[in-house]
Amino acid sequence: MSGTYAGRFAGQTAIIAGGASGVGRGLAARLTQEGARVSIWDYDAALLREAAAETGAAHTVVVDVADEAQVQAAADASAQALGRVDVLVVSAGITGPTTTVWEYPTAEWRRVIDINLNGTFYCCRSVVPHMMKNDYGRIVNISSVAGKEGNPNASAYSTSKAGVIGLTKSLGKELAKTGIRVNCVTPATFRSPILKQLTQGQIDYMLSRIPIGRIGEIDEVAALVSWLASRECSFSTGATFDISGGRTTY
Repeated sequence: MSGTYAGRFAGQTAIIAGGASGVGRGLAARLTQEGARVSIWDYDAALLREAAAETGAAHTVVVDVADEAQVQAAADASAQALGRVDVLVVSAGITGPTTTVWEYPTAEWRRVIDINLNGTFYCCRSVVPHMMKNDYGRIVNISSVAGKEGNPNASAYSTSKAGVIGLTKSLGKELAKTGIRVNCVTPATFRSPILKQLTQGQIDYMLSRIPIGRIGEIDEVAALVSWLASRECSFSTGATFDISGGRTTY
């Protein structure tokens, strides 16, 4: 991987929820290369083992982020294994069905909200106290341009990602007087396994909205998140950072 900053995270630790695939996996590799000791969380145990071997992660936890008790146990286990927690990145998420609001299955709606929004809340809620012990931390939540614009036939996903933006803004303000910074990113479509959850029609629609004319790469998202997770990001909190190929205008 090119463009990394050797030693930028030397002596630091990071938890990446949803770190076994997609941007989480790419980021785990990048932070490890930049000197961090990383704990990756994921629901898929087999994929987690594969990701740990590939990225060099120091610690792993099998966890369902929609389960509050599991998340709390994972946070405590990671803090104990790593010695402290400097960085939290929440990238766990699913897209849900592709259908209209009036046809959306309520059980699937709850599942998307539970994983994407409630899961992000549980992760932040459980890790912040560990960061407060050292008055230092960087939290980066992965939202989406769908949270700003609302993608048609993806109401639960769009709603959950809008909620992640609101949660980030609230938490950032609550911790502004501390050494903890909280931000989120809003990627457009990027090349990751989550594309397998979408119809080709939905992918084509999202691609048509990107002025650059292509989908993003995981390394591009990881580069932005890596900066937000670093000490260099000291004067931004409660903010939303766009990485959408020109799609979003605010």
